[in-house]
Amino acid sequence: MSAKDKGKKKRLGEYLVDKGLVSKEQIEAALEEQKKAGSRLGQTLIELGFLKEEDLIVELARQLNLAHIDISSYRLKPEIVELIPEKVARQHELVALEKAGNNLSIAMSDPLNVFAIDEVQKITNCRIEPIICSRTALFAALDQCYNKASQKRKPQAQVSQKPDTPPDTEPSEGGSITDGHEVIALVEDVVRTAVNERATDIHIEPDEQEVRIRCRVDGFLRELRIYPKDLQLAIVSRIKVLSGLDISEKRLPQDGRFQFKMGDRKIDLRVSTLPTVLGEKVVMRILDKSLVIMELANLGFLPDNLKQLEKLIRRPYGMLLVTGPTSSGKTTTLYSALQTINTVEKNILTVEDPVEYRLKMINQVQVNPRAGLTFAAGLRSFLRQDPNVIMIGEIRDIETAEIAVQSALTGHLVFSTVHTNDAPSTITRLIDMGIDAFLVASAVSGILAQRLIRTICLQCKEVFAPAEDAISKLNLPKSETGYIFYKGKGCDKCNGTGYQGRVGIYELMVINDRIRELILKNESVALLRQEARNNGMHTLREDGLQKVLQGITTIEEVLRATAEEAKG
Repeated sequence: MSAKDKGKKKRLGEYLVDKGLVSKEQIEAALEEQKKAGSRLGQTLIELGFLKEEDLIVELARQLNLAHIDISSYRLKPEIVELIPEKVARQHELVALEKAGNNLSIAMSDPLNVFAIDEVQKITNCRIEPIICSRTALFAALDQCYNKASQKRKPQAQVSQKPDTPPDTEPSEGGSITDGHEVIALVEDVVRTAVNERATDIHIEPDEQEVRIRCRVDGFLRELRIYPKDLQLAIVSRIKVLSGLDISEKRLPQDGRFQFKMGDRKIDLRVSTLPTVLGEKVVMRILDKSLVIMELANLGFLPDNLKQLEKLIRRPYGMLLVTGPTSSGKTTTLYSALQTINTVEKNILTVEDPVEYRLKMINQVQVNPRAGLTFAAGLRSFLRQDPNVIMIGEIRDIETAEIAVQSALTGHLVFSTVHTNDAPSTITRLIDMGIDAFLVASAVSGILAQRLIRTICLQCKEVFAPAEDAISKLNLPKSETGYIFYKGKGCDKCNGTGYQGRVGIYELMVINDRIRELILKNESVALLRQEARNNGMHTLREDGLQKVLQGITTIEEVLRATAEEAKG
């Protein structure tokens, strides 16, 4: 071997093979994956489950003759950390540790990044001493130090907070990427923070240069975290392991679920993956088991609507349909209705996809199409289970609709949901599906359309004078004393939005004899709506207007939620 070869440092792959940490075959597989993902070799080995991150850190430190640090257990000093601007720290993946005289030690995921060292040296005017650390632990530390939302708005939801207990599903053994404690902590932190922010959904979205994590709060998405692109595979794989999904399958959508514990609270997360051109997108629906199903009276019904609805759900037979778009609170309304009538004397069965919350003394069935348990199959079995009340998660097809209608006509009380824009159009939707008009007229006793609108934050609520054109859109009757409107000014509690929480607006159409005649004649939706209003039905916009006048919400929210009605 020549002197030149002796002085030449080994490549990382060769070095790891010589140390017995990986095999040549694993290096070759990682190199192939690296070409596709464009990430560093070491990170690719970790993501593929061939190498533990802590082993990589130790060996890199030895090879580069550098110190290494477990930053997750290091006590960072805010006055030292703030020597480096957040943008620079996140861009170059580093954080300041200690300052002694003119020497500044910094933890870095890539200590060979001379451009980063040079930039920090110019900013701080110090001599830089790089120390190698775990990338995922570093990102958690950066969030801990720089995430102003966690520090100012909700101190109890800081990312440095460790889980009281880990998720029920433990990571598998045998070299899985979930052996990296930093990846586990990162995913747990995202879930914990989203729950503390009252989020209903978590979106993990791949981009060209990064992975964006957003959460939906009060119906609107807001940015929660941004991580480098090469963490994408590790994050998605961790979630797949927890959800019992196939890690190797990246070409097809998958669905699963897992449970997460926060103290005494049990949080169910429903997971959906979707392959995109930039990688797999993951959406996690948060289902908090500790939340008590609200009583109907607390859902925002106007007094006359509540009185009519309670009559409908206490009928011995018939069908009540709840309609609205996805995430409009339909399931919550039905669960509240079931709880209202739930007694020892009643046999209540539900078939759902999925079962979102467990209800005591109610028999709940989750559909399983792979096993042949569809909504229709479940309903056929229900009729042999001596039910008094049947709840169907959703009427999706003609077979389910036919069985539901027959059940309502044979002495059962049936609850279900349908996707339509308003209550009257639900009638034509059922007829268009193939149900005879006379069956619809006989079976359906009431239809409830609903939306969720944001409520004004009580912390920053103030009197507000809206523009004249906004008021004119509401067609308000003239008032001698005038109207008082409110809005939220924006504060830390509501994240500057002026809103916190949501309430329902409703349109309840009770089927009377006159409406049945119109259904039998296949009359238009407009005629059905007019007759329903003659019978006392408040439209969605009218219901929302009442909540504006009560100071619960704003004109803008009602106009947004009822935009389609305005066009009609």
